[in-house]
Amino acid sequence: MSKATPLLEEATRVLKELKKDDFYVISSIKKPTPAVVLGMEISCLMMGLKASKQNVGKVDGDTNGYFDLARGNLLNNPGGFMEKMITFKKDQIPESTVKRVGAIMSSEDFTLEKVKSASNALVAIHKWVSAMLSYHELLKIVGPKREKVAEMNAKLAVVRASLAEKRKKLREVEEKIDALERMYREKVELEASLQKQIGDCMIKLDRAGKIISGLEGEKTRWTQTVARLEKEYGLLIGNSLVAAGMVAYSGAFTAQFRTEMEANWRESIKNLGIDFYDQVSMKGLLEDPVRTKIWTAATLPNDNLSIENAIIMFKSRRWPLMIDPQNQANKFIKNLGKDEAESGLDVFKMSDGSLLRNLELGIQFGKWVLIENVGEELDPALEPILLKQVDKSGSLKLGDKSIPWNNSFKFFMTTTIPNPHYSPETTVKVSILNFAITPFGLEEQMLNQFVSQEMPDL
Repeated sequence: MSKATPLLEEATRVLKELKKDDFYVISSIKKPTPAVVLGMEISCLMMGLKASKQNVGKVDGDTNGYFDLARGNLLNNPGGFMEKMITFKKDQIPESTVKRVGAIMSSEDFTLEKVKSASNALVAIHKWVSAMLSYHELLKIVGPKREKVAEMNAKLAVVRASLAEKRKKLREVEEKIDALERMYREKVELEASLQKQIGDCMIKLDRAGKIISGLEGEKTRWTQTVARLEKEYGLLIGNSLVAAGMVAYSGAFTAQFRTEMEANWRESIKNLGIDFYDQVSMKGLLEDPVRTKIWTAATLPNDNLSIENAIIMFKSRRWPLMIDPQNQANKFIKNLGKDEAESGLDVFKMSDGSLLRNLELGIQFGKWVLIENVGEELDPALEPILLKQVDKSGSLKLGDKSIPWNNSFKFFMTTTIPNPHYSPETTVKVSILNFAITPFGLEEQMLNQFVSQEMPDL
């Protein structure tokens, strides 16, 4: 096909360079030469025109009548004739036409030299027909190949469609395989997790068995404890009366007087028909051994009086006022505040001019405040603190100021007067605690010191 392309291009170029007058000149010939007659016959054959009897004999030398036919159908419209040749359907030339045209092209009367001498238009027609015949001959070779290519392309399209379908099915299979592999991995992980859980359960079962075996011996003790607690539950009211009464009223008295007071409480409760635990005491009921260890580590004396005072100090609703001639309570509060006061411990004296201002800060920031050397009369300005006059908004009015109340705030007072006399009005506002050492208390403290030195295991 590459061989025919230059011929086609040359024929098209020559046709476009023709002038319409060249065709009018041929139409005006009265007696055409054989080359002109053959040229017109070729033109009519290529355009599919057939001469009839009416066309024969009208022009000298036109034995077949094609010159007359061409003059009436082609030469009369040169522009249309050239356009038909340029747009000619070269792939659809009938074989019969090719044979007749080929015979004319082989004629000695229609050689290129004779055509050139006759007309430029015939030269263009000659080149155009030659190109068409060459293209037709090449098409005989290329046509079957094109058909074969078309057939192969059709088969290729079928194969590609089948391949696409197979690939689609392959993707579906691969997706199923991926899903199955993913499911397999999940099941393997689940199996590993279940195996681990089974292992953990076996370990727990083994431990539970050991615990049950070890606790079998505790059954008796638990049974006894349940029985004791059931009994104590029935004694709860009487025990609580003794403890509450001692917390509320016994703080100002010595150890011996407190012992007698507890005995009187028990006797009175018994007379009222209220059950209580024999020999119940405030210390035995409210003491936490762990807290007691913390207190004694903070230099609280280890005698019963001091421990009872500490219990009342932290169980009573009223702030403590401690009678402390030997400064034992003072030292204890300072040491305990270092460890337990989150916001710190402040120590002041009643004579400090900025006492109220410092109390405001202590209340606001939740500090522990210790006032030393309190006399027999308290400053009336302290009454809102002593009575905990906190309003619904959570503030306490101190003087002309409203201060936010912090629940971490704690207030302690100590006096070094060995035997102070406080008015009833003062007594009901504070919890008076007697830390004064009596001979009996001193004896108890010395005994505790001796035992801790000589027999630390006790």
